[in-house]
Amino acid sequence: MKPVARNDHYLLIALSGLFFLSLALAILTDRYYLVAIPFGILLFYSGWQSLSFIFFLLIASLPFSTEYQFPGNLGTDLPDELLMLVTTALFFLYLANGVATSFLKTARHPLLLCLFAMMCWAFISFLFSTYPLLSFKFLLAKCWYIGAFIGATLLVCRDKNNIRLLALFLSVSMLIVTIVILFQHAITGFTFTGINDAVKPFFRNHVNYSAMLVCTLPVWYAFRQNTNKRGQRIIITIIIFILLGALFLTYARGAWLALLVGVVSGWLLKRKWLMKAALILFILVSLCFSWLAHNNRYLEFAPDYNTTIFHENFREHLVATYEMKDLSAAERFYRWIAGFRMIPDHWIAGFGPGTFYHNYKPYAVPAYETWVSNNEEHSTVHNYFLLTTIEQGIPGLLLLLLLISLVLYYAQYLYHHTNDSFYKTASLATASIFTMILALNFLSDLIETDKIGGLFFLCIAILVIINKKISLAPDSKLSSHIQSIPQSIPE
Repeated sequence: MKPVARNDHYLLIALSGLFFLSLALAILTDRYYLVAIPFGILLFYSGWQSLSFIFFLLIASLPFSTEYQFPGNLGTDLPDELLMLVTTALFFLYLANGVATSFLKTARHPLLLCLFAMMCWAFISFLFSTYPLLSFKFLLAKCWYIGAFIGATLLVCRDKNNIRLLALFLSVSMLIVTIVILFQHAITGFTFTGINDAVKPFFRNHVNYSAMLVCTLPVWYAFRQNTNKRGQRIIITIIIFILLGALFLTYARGAWLALLVGVVSGWLLKRKWLMKAALILFILVSLCFSWLAHNNRYLEFAPDYNTTIFHENFREHLVATYEMKDLSAAERFYRWIAGFRMIPDHWIAGFGPGTFYHNYKPYAVPAYETWVSNNEEHSTVHNYFLLTTIEQGIPGLLLLLLLISLVLYYAQYLYHHTNDSFYKTASLATASIFTMILALNFLSDLIETDKIGGLFFLCIAILVIINKKISLAPDSKLSSHIQSIPQSIPE
């Protein structure tokens, strides 16, 4: 942190006065969030003294953050979204204060250029949006996600020590939250019906909790791989088993699948098969959806409205899943079908970012309707790839697939072209986390949430940092296809 100026006591006096003024206004107006104003200013000042302080505070706050509704139907996540705003503002101030030249060289990395292209297309989609105000809010939120988790990460995590600190703050914070949730869940006897209440106030439901939990497992694995001390390895192994037990008790099938995907993707990466496997999977999924769409074959699998219910017994819940009598699965198909039917009407620019809920119901097929199809939570299509296609058109999907391909390529390439055990393990862990996020978002849209969305962008930033550190050039075969250069595009 920079040396404190002699006249900082004037700042303290000013902040104290502002605090009492904010407190008085909060009491008079019943808007108690006004009390946070002086603390926000103090955070900003602290961040200007040391961006690392605010950045690591943001990372540590991710598992602890909770949803909060302000008056006027304005919802946000606190404290992490406030910290994202502060971190993003500081990031741009740091750029203006002299680090722009070095940062712009890093910004020429193909991963960041692809991300920039995605944002440009999202802006074009906003211009043609069916609900411009909603799309504008989406773009603003995406800007501070990228500023905080991409921009600030690139400025702060310039060495191994800060990368370790990032991983440590994230994983230990999530471990603490997991232990608290386990104690809360134990009160109900670790029941299936009690898990959603146990995860509050940190998570909306067990799905969000399990997603964050499973994504921290590769981090603990990386810690274990990068230490030679027997005592530390034993402690980390115990923590991993605790987290695996907690993951089982989430009763979240998607997270269990994501764990398997993460393990398999790590195995594929070590054998240089990750890109090939991803291509094969994409072809198989495309063929499957084409087969279901042909002659409306999907109607043959429509569930029975009266028997498609929520099961309080987990064993019955699993049985209902493969019998197509599970409520969540049936509702997911209901929205997927509506989503696919929406695409032809706005296939170029989409309906606009953040507008799915306001457009999908006229496209729904009554045969797949369930008890929860009124969608009181205003949730979306529960498939991020489909959501992107609906809201940003086919070009938006292609850009997303390009970004995913680049991330998988760089993770695999960096792993096999460095002898540094730290960066090798970091590449492997990042690939596992990223593929877990992809698996989760095939059944959800968690990239649009603060916790998983933050991890998604952190994975991209970490790969850019590793690539810069080991100073590699991509192989000629890939270069001939995407003309990518790992660190920057030559001037």
